[in-house]
Amino acid sequence: MATAEIGLVLSVVATGLWSGLLLMLVTILHPIYAPRAATGFREDMGRLLPVARRSPTNYVLVIAMVLAPVVALVGLWSQPTSAVFVLVAAGLGAVVIGPLLTSSLLAERNYAVILGWGPAGPPDDWRIARARYLRLNWLRAALTWAALALFVTATFLYLTP
Repeated sequence: MATAEIGLVLSVVATGLWSGLLLMLVTILHPIYAPRAATGFREDMGRLLPVARRSPTNYVLVIAMVLAPVVALVGLWSQPTSAVFVLVAAGLGAVVIGPLLTSSLLAERNYAVILGWGPAGPPDDWRIARARYLRLNWLRAALTWAALALFVTATFLYLTP
């Protein structure tokens, strides 16, 4: 198996698994969390976020989603103007902006705000943090799904004679 092929297949697998996690989050958990009152939302986040923030699955998949397309691009380096190379590069860009930077620069800060609310109750503007939580998850999901579509298309083009 060629370097490009290994990178492409791993890109699809890692991004597909991450896509499933985000699909569950935004289509199953969001409808549970969105209507909750302030104290209930804080309690839910107090149970979810500490586990999710330390989950090895999150770290392994995000690292794989960044490294696998890099492996593919190394294997495709002699074809920098090919559709496959461009699709993989665009998919990598979506992964870096979505799961990597949105999570580390924006979502983590918002999690700290939410988890910083005292047990007596969240502040009066708690809905802003909840709305931000929901929007950032949708942003990461959309960019991840775009990356998956780009990686699947690139893999198909690469493997199709």
